[in-house]
Amino acid sequence: MSTVILHDLDQTPPNDRLQRLLDAPEDQWFDRKSARVAVKDLARPLIAFANAEGGTLAIGLREGSYDGELLDADKENAIRQAGIDFTVPPVRSHVRRLELGGGRSLILIDVPPSEHVHESTGGDVYLRVGDESKKLTYGQRRELDYDRGSAQFESEPVPDATCADLDGRELQRYRSAIGASVDDATALRARSLLRREGSLTHAAILLLGKHPQDWLPQAHVRVMRYSENSPGTGSRQSLESGKDARLEGPIPQVIDEAAKCIEAWIPHRRALGSNRRFTDQPIVPADAWLEGLVNAVVHRSYSMAGDHIRVSIYPSRIEIESPGRFPGLADPTRPLDIARYARNPRIARVCSDLGITLERGEGIRRIFEEMRLLGLADPQYHQTSGSVRLTLSASSRLSLEQQDALPHGADEVLAVLRGLSRPLGTGDIVEETGRSRPWVRRVLNEMEALGLVTWDGRSDKDPRARWSLRE
Repeated sequence: MSTVILHDLDQTPPNDRLQRLLDAPEDQWFDRKSARVAVKDLARPLIAFANAEGGTLAIGLREGSYDGELLDADKENAIRQAGIDFTVPPVRSHVRRLELGGGRSLILIDVPPSEHVHESTGGDVYLRVGDESKKLTYGQRRELDYDRGSAQFESEPVPDATCADLDGRELQRYRSAIGASVDDATALRARSLLRREGSLTHAAILLLGKHPQDWLPQAHVRVMRYSENSPGTGSRQSLESGKDARLEGPIPQVIDEAAKCIEAWIPHRRALGSNRRFTDQPIVPADAWLEGLVNAVVHRSYSMAGDHIRVSIYPSRIEIESPGRFPGLADPTRPLDIARYARNPRIARVCSDLGITLERGEGIRRIFEEMRLLGLADPQYHQTSGSVRLTLSASSRLSLEQQDALPHGADEVLAVLRGLSRPLGTGDIVEETGRSRPWVRRVLNEMEALGLVTWDGRSDKDPRARWSLRE
């Protein structure tokens, strides 16, 4: 991702910078434009970055090559005015020349995330989603206006907090991640963690503070394990003794400690593994619950006092509930269609710098894929008036009728098809399972009759015929 490639660009020898900029993938925080770009057209990426999590725009690169020689003084001056002349309200940005060696240079525009919703002088609103500057509809624009209210919280100053309240190890880890060789204040300003007047923001304290809970008591994760599938009440409460942990500290530490706790407490079951052997496996795959935990911590509403993130571990499921509803741009009934939007863009950006998140907008999709890979039920999202709850169930994707009707050994064939995640020929499945071809063919035919797999081929002897899971 671009943050890894570009984080120490200024410390890179000038002659190597051009290749780094050409190699960096365009993503949530990076875009390239030719020097031939019309200045008014820069409004789109500038607005998109400001309305999302900020980012960097490199001007002087075209189709994998350099064309910065076209950036004369007049063009550079016009580019420096683009955020003022073509956006409403004006997008704040830092414009600079980057020397590339050999007399070459290009222009970099660094855009911080904004507390406002910006639009073009023509009234169009854009949001950066992955590598696209997406134009929003009128309804989405209204929802973005509404969501900006909670997004402002992370950028607000923390009363009486100073750099002495930051954790030295976390600060050094952050500096190393962004390649900062400057003083602490400049490093913090690089991700908008320090305000212009010198105040630390809530994002800075949450990410790097020694004990953020001194200012934000709600900023913790509680992990609980229950002996029954219902928490119960009073004397019938099923919370296990000694299985109730409250994890505090800066965000990176909270995620690490909560993950260790969940990993230690999650129930296991005998299941067929990728090596076609039955082994003890957690009831929910680690990649699924970890993604859910990280999403909850990074994207929760920290402005909601008195509420915290809860991870409830039951014998047959895990529930992760976090304060704050889905942003208005999202439809919780269709989680796979949710467009990327970060409630806490500064926190999200730094967590990506630290390698805690990939921030490609694939978190929810990844959770679904991990659950489906093991044949488990799809994740369920439930939105209340003030929170979102993710349920990861250990139940099978198959109905009870389908499970009862499964031929003996079908688990092996399902594991192969899920594990390789692509259509397979009968011979491929024979090789992977180590079973005879007649046995594999019989099982596949019975599974097809149950509606679990589909066959795509012209005839029984078609060498290109393939079997696929019907999800």
